[in-house]
Amino acid sequence: MKLNSFRLRIAVLSTVLAGSSLMAFSFVAWRLIYVAKVSRLDARLEQQTRRAARPRLSDWWPGFVRALPGELGTDVATPIRLQVLDANGSPIYQSEDWSEDWSAELRIPALPTPPSPASQPPQLNRSRSPRTFDSLEDSEIHPDFRFPGAVPVPEPRLGTQTLDNGSWRVGAVRSAHAQAVIAVSLEAIDQEMGAIRNIFLVAISGTLLVVAVGAWGLAGSALRPIRKLTTEIQHVTITGLDRQVPVGEADVEFVQLIQVFNQMLERLERSFKQASRFSGDAAHELKTPLAILQGELERAMQHAEPGSELQQNLSNLLDEVSRLNGIVRKLLLLSLADAGQMSLYTVAVDLSEMLTVMLEDMELLAPHLTVQMDIADHLWVWGDRDLLMQVLQNLISNAIKYNLPNGWIQIQGQQQDQSVRITVTNASNPIPDGERDRIFDRFYRGDPARNRKVEGVGLGLSLSREIARAHNGDLILNEAIEGQTALTLTLPLKD
Repeated sequence: MKLNSFRLRIAVLSTVLAGSSLMAFSFVAWRLIYVAKVSRLDARLEQQTRRAARPRLSDWWPGFVRALPGELGTDVATPIRLQVLDANGSPIYQSEDWSEDWSAELRIPALPTPPSPASQPPQLNRSRSPRTFDSLEDSEIHPDFRFPGAVPVPEPRLGTQTLDNGSWRVGAVRSAHAQAVIAVSLEAIDQEMGAIRNIFLVAISGTLLVVAVGAWGLAGSALRPIRKLTTEIQHVTITGLDRQVPVGEADVEFVQLIQVFNQMLERLERSFKQASRFSGDAAHELKTPLAILQGELERAMQHAEPGSELQQNLSNLLDEVSRLNGIVRKLLLLSLADAGQMSLYTVAVDLSEMLTVMLEDMELLAPHLTVQMDIADHLWVWGDRDLLMQVLQNLISNAIKYNLPNGWIQIQGQQQDQSVRITVTNASNPIPDGERDRIFDRFYRGDPARNRKVEGVGLGLSLSREIARAHNGDLILNEAIEGQTALTLTLPLKD
């Protein structure tokens, strides 16, 4: 799944990286602790297994068994099982809970046969007075004594076996005198390692939470210059292209970005001023020659013979000049809107009354259409009456021009929250999805309307939206519904 938030992505990746590192460290640490505990047990188990494989008197074993937990470093509750067999395989000592079935399950490894005692010369330290074996507790405690005919005990074999009653660490050795097997339960070590594992899990969870919060905060701090730049960019409008984003104390990584953006604003400002100045100047310069042309055509029509072909031609020319006058007037208003210089003479305007008057004109302009009106009373707004009249006339004219034969028009006006909404709906063919976003483009009329049978040049809706926005409102195209087209004008309600 792709994370669209750069800040969230940084926090998540940081947390994942930290989590992976902590998990790897915890696993290695846990394993080393376990190996250390088992190694320490192995060293003691090897020593005690060797002791058990040396020849002993029968009354020595109870004391050895009682001391065995302490010698192995385990507590008294840890199960320990011991079996010692003589050279002939007969039991010398065996724990009470040692059974033949358990011995078979234990799978004692095959042990090498040690050298015979007869092959070793007797070793007796003559520097001391002779001592009997009965008076000695252990040859390791008294290194000067060597039992006659004794041989060194081989290295014990150690291993871990998992049985039905848990895991056991087993040490086994065979000497010339006996075979000894000591099995120590690993339950205590497993419990300790389980506790350590839980501690690691709790510590890792808490650490990851701290890392996630810290990464989120650090990412937010690192992205603060971006948010500041975004805020500055949001304040840049058509009327504020001269606004520059201050470099200030921005980080080195963002200075170049800010400089490039400021340079882009400068280029946009120059281009926009040139285009706005051109359209405004062109419209203004065209007004005078068009007015002169219109006056000359009207005077020529008065001198032409009534009903003649000349008069008809002059009338057609006069219509074209009037059409050009309308285009120039709209272009001039649009250039003023682009420059943020559209002057508004604001007064209280009753849109309900204005629409009612327009309904009477619609009955004359479009007698073939069915008109329905649902207008609430007293829809008052603050605005320029002439410009708002032009907006409503554009919407109604658009609904008439692009209607279906014997179609219908529905006009709704209502108050919603602190705004007035005027919706003009007409029967029409569906607007293609690719053209819905272009309906407010200047000079855009759509392929079906690019003919002289339908009046207009594609500036009406664009100009109407600019006028609405100059009044802190808006004009939008409603969602597509089969067989109809709807435009909604929204204006702030009069306080």
